[in-house]
Amino acid sequence: MTIHLRKMYVDCRFGQLHLHTAFPSSGGFDELTPLLCVAPPNQSGRAFRPVLRDLGRDRSVYAPDLPGSGESDGPEHAPVVADHAAAFVDLIDSLRLKQVDVIGYQTGALAAIELALARPEQVRRLILIGVPSSDGSYQVGERLPLLKLPVMILRARDEFWESTGRTESLLRDARRADLSHPTGNVLDADAGEIVRYTRDFLDR
Repeated sequence: MTIHLRKMYVDCRFGQLHLHTAFPSSGGFDELTPLLCVAPPNQSGRAFRPVLRDLGRDRSVYAPDLPGSGESDGPEHAPVVADHAAAFVDLIDSLRLKQVDVIGYQTGALAAIELALARPEQVRRLILIGVPSSDGSYQVGERLPLLKLPVMILRARDEFWESTGRTESLLRDARRADLSHPTGNVLDADAGEIVRYTRDFLDR
Protein backbone atom coordinates (compact mmCIF):
# COMPACT_ATOMS: atom_id res chain seq x y z
CA MET A 1 0.00 0.00 0.00
CA THR A 2 1.30 3.45 -0.93
CA ILE A 3 1.41 5.95 1.94
CA HIS A 4 1.42 9.59 0.96
CA LEU A 5 3.47 11.93 3.18
CA ARG A 6 2.45 15.52 2.61
CA LYS A 7 2.32 18.97 4.14
CA MET A 8 -0.78 21.11 4.46
CA TYR A 9 -2.22 24.09 6.30
CA VAL A 10 -5.48 24.50 8.19
CA ASP A 11 -6.97 27.65 9.67
CA CYS A 12 -6.97 28.23 13.41
CA ARG A 13 -7.66 31.20 15.66
CA PHE A 14 -4.03 32.35 15.39
CA GLY A 15 -3.78 32.17 11.61
CA GLN A 16 -2.60 29.03 9.84
CA LEU A 17 -1.47 25.78 11.39
CA HIS A 18 1.16 23.84 9.44
CA LEU A 19 0.79 20.04 9.38
CA HIS A 20 2.92 17.07 8.40
CA THR A 21 0.53 14.36 7.26
CA ALA A 22 0.26 10.74 6.15
CA PHE A 23 -2.71 9.35 4.26
CA PRO A 24 -3.45 5.80 3.14
CA SER A 25 -4.01 5.23 -0.56
CA SER A 26 -7.61 4.13 0.03
CA GLY A 27 -8.77 7.72 -0.34
CA GLY A 28 -10.55 7.83 3.00
CA PHE A 29 -12.70 4.73 2.69
CA ASP A 30 -12.72 2.23 5.57
CA GLU A 31 -10.10 4.19 7.50
CA LEU A 32 -9.51 3.76 11.20
CA THR A 33 -9.89 6.71 13.58
CA PRO A 34 -7.67 9.65 12.47
CA LEU A 35 -4.59 10.27 14.60
CA LEU A 36 -3.26 13.63 15.82
CA CYS A 37 0.43 13.68 16.87
CA VAL A 38 1.53 16.55 19.12
CA ALA A 39 5.23 17.44 19.25
CA PRO A 40 6.85 19.71 21.88
CA PRO A 41 7.13 23.45 21.10
CA ASN A 42 10.91 23.26 20.62
CA GLN A 43 10.41 20.80 17.75
CA SER A 44 7.92 20.58 14.91
CA GLY A 45 5.51 18.01 13.56
CA ARG A 46 8.45 16.75 11.51
CA ALA A 47 9.64 14.96 14.68
CA PHE A 48 6.96 12.33 13.98
CA ARG A 49 8.16 11.53 10.46
CA PRO A 50 9.91 8.29 11.61
CA VAL A 51 6.48 6.86 12.50
CA LEU A 52 4.11 8.68 10.14
CA ARG A 53 4.38 6.26 7.23
CA ASP A 54 3.72 3.14 9.32
CA LEU A 55 0.89 4.72 11.30
CA GLY A 56 -0.67 6.13 8.12
CA ARG A 57 -1.21 2.77 6.44
CA ASP A 58 -4.87 2.63 7.43
CA ARG A 59 -5.71 6.03 8.95
CA SER A 60 -5.09 9.71 8.31
CA VAL A 61 -2.32 11.06 10.55
CA TYR A 62 -1.74 14.75 11.31
CA ALA A 63 1.41 16.07 13.02
CA PRO A 64 1.10 19.87 13.41
CA ASP A 65 3.70 22.45 14.26
CA LEU A 66 2.44 24.02 17.48
CA PRO A 67 1.22 27.64 17.27
CA GLY A 68 4.26 29.89 17.08
CA SER A 69 6.58 26.96 16.28
CA GLY A 70 7.90 25.66 12.97
CA GLU A 71 5.82 27.09 10.13
CA SER A 72 2.64 27.68 12.16
CA ASP A 73 1.31 31.12 13.00
CA GLY A 74 1.06 31.92 16.70
CA PRO A 75 -0.64 34.40 19.02
CA GLU A 76 0.82 37.84 19.67
CA HIS A 77 1.86 36.70 23.15
CA ALA A 78 4.12 33.77 23.95
CA PRO A 79 1.85 30.73 23.50
CA VAL A 80 1.00 28.58 26.50
CA VAL A 81 -0.52 25.09 26.79
CA ALA A 82 -4.07 26.44 26.56
CA ASP A 83 -3.23 28.18 23.26
CA HIS A 84 -1.82 24.98 21.78
CA ALA A 85 -4.90 22.99 22.78
CA ALA A 86 -7.24 25.69 21.44
CA ALA A 87 -5.52 25.57 18.06
CA PHE A 88 -6.03 21.79 17.94
CA VAL A 89 -9.72 22.26 18.73
CA ASP A 90 -9.82 24.50 15.65
CA LEU A 91 -7.92 21.85 13.65
CA ILE A 92 -10.52 19.19 14.51
CA ASP A 93 -13.31 21.57 13.53
CA SER A 94 -11.58 22.72 10.32
CA LEU A 95 -11.06 19.13 9.15
CA ARG A 96 -14.55 18.10 10.38
CA LEU A 97 -13.18 15.13 12.27
CA LYS A 98 -15.89 13.33 14.24
CA GLN A 99 -13.36 11.50 16.42
CA VAL A 100 -9.59 11.45 16.82
CA ASP A 101 -6.95 9.53 18.72
CA VAL A 102 -4.07 11.66 20.05
CA ILE A 103 -0.37 11.10 20.78
CA GLY A 104 1.44 13.69 22.89
CA TYR A 105 5.24 13.67 23.01
CA GLN A 106 7.18 15.25 25.91
CA THR A 107 5.89 18.80 26.51
CA GLY A 108 3.52 18.24 23.58
CA ALA A 109 1.77 15.78 25.91
CA LEU A 110 0.43 18.75 27.88
CA ALA A 111 -1.50 20.13 24.90
CA ALA A 112 -2.70 16.59 24.15
CA ILE A 113 -4.06 16.30 27.70
CA GLU A 114 -5.82 19.66 27.45
CA LEU A 115 -7.34 18.78 24.08
CA ALA A 116 -8.72 15.54 25.54
CA LEU A 117 -10.25 17.52 28.41
CA ALA A 118 -11.68 20.18 26.10
CA ARG A 119 -13.21 17.70 23.65
CA PRO A 120 -14.00 14.50 25.59
CA GLU A 121 -16.69 13.52 23.10
CA GLN A 122 -14.24 13.61 20.19
CA VAL A 123 -10.90 12.42 21.62
CA ARG A 124 -11.30 8.63 21.79
CA ARG A 125 -7.92 7.45 23.11
CA LEU A 126 -4.74 9.17 24.27
CA ILE A 127 -1.08 8.09 24.17
CA LEU A 128 1.52 10.00 26.19
CA ILE A 129 5.26 9.60 25.53
CA GLY A 130 7.75 11.07 28.01
CA VAL A 131 5.53 13.20 30.26
CA PRO A 132 6.95 16.17 32.23
CA SER A 133 5.53 16.95 35.66
CA SER A 134 4.99 20.63 34.88
CA ASP A 135 5.58 23.45 32.42
CA GLY A 136 5.54 26.89 33.98
CA SER A 137 2.26 27.17 35.89
CA TYR A 138 0.84 24.06 34.24
CA GLN A 139 0.80 21.13 36.69
CA VAL A 140 0.30 17.74 35.07
CA GLY A 141 -0.66 16.10 38.37
CA GLU A 142 -3.67 18.39 38.67
CA ARG A 143 -4.96 17.70 35.15
CA LEU A 144 -4.39 13.98 34.60
CA PRO A 145 -6.96 12.80 37.20
CA LEU A 146 -9.66 14.67 35.24
CA LEU A 147 -9.23 12.44 32.18
CA LYS A 148 -11.91 9.78 31.69
CA LEU A 149 -10.74 8.18 28.46
CA PRO A 150 -8.35 5.21 28.01
CA VAL A 151 -4.70 6.33 28.17
CA MET A 152 -1.50 4.55 27.11
CA ILE A 153 1.75 5.75 28.71
CA LEU A 154 4.98 5.03 26.86
CA ARG A 155 7.84 5.61 29.30
CA ALA A 156 10.83 6.77 27.28
CA ARG A 157 14.36 6.66 28.67
CA ASP A 158 14.71 10.43 28.49
CA GLU A 159 14.79 13.34 30.92
CA PHE A 160 11.14 12.64 31.80
CA TRP A 161 11.69 9.02 32.87
CA GLU A 162 10.87 9.66 36.55
CA SER A 163 7.93 12.00 36.00
CA THR A 164 6.42 9.66 33.40
CA GLY A 165 6.61 6.81 35.90
CA ARG A 166 4.38 8.76 38.28
CA THR A 167 1.58 9.41 35.79
CA GLU A 168 0.00 5.95 35.80
CA SER A 169 -1.26 6.27 39.38
CA LEU A 170 -3.05 9.53 38.51
CA LEU A 171 -5.20 8.02 35.75
CA ARG A 172 -8.43 6.06 35.96
CA ASP A 173 -7.89 3.90 32.88
CA ALA A 174 -4.22 3.57 32.00
CA ARG A 175 -1.75 1.11 30.53
CA ARG A 176 2.03 1.58 30.56
CA ALA A 177 4.99 0.22 28.63
CA ASP A 178 8.68 1.09 28.95
CA LEU A 179 10.55 1.79 25.71
CA SER A 180 13.90 0.11 25.19
CA HIS A 181 16.50 2.52 23.84
CA PRO A 182 18.42 4.52 26.47
CA THR A 183 19.69 7.29 24.21
CA GLY A 184 18.89 9.22 21.06
CA ASN A 185 15.73 10.75 19.64
CA VAL A 186 12.89 8.68 21.10
CA LEU A 187 10.64 8.90 18.04
CA ASP A 188 13.51 7.72 15.86
CA ALA A 189 15.29 5.21 18.12
CA ASP A 190 12.06 3.63 19.39
CA ALA A 191 10.00 4.05 16.20
CA GLY A 192 9.25 0.35 15.78
CA GLU A 193 8.14 -0.06 19.39
CA ILE A 194 6.06 3.11 19.30
CA VAL A 195 4.22 1.95 16.18
CA ARG A 196 3.61 -1.50 17.68
CA TYR A 197 2.31 -0.20 21.02
CA THR A 198 0.23 2.47 19.28
CA ARG A 199 -1.44 -0.02 16.98
CA ASP A 200 -2.07 -2.48 19.81
CA PHE A 201 -3.71 0.22 21.94
CA LEU A 202 -5.69 2.05 19.27
CA ASP A 203 -6.82 -0.85 17.13
CA ARG A 204 -7.96 -3.36 19.75
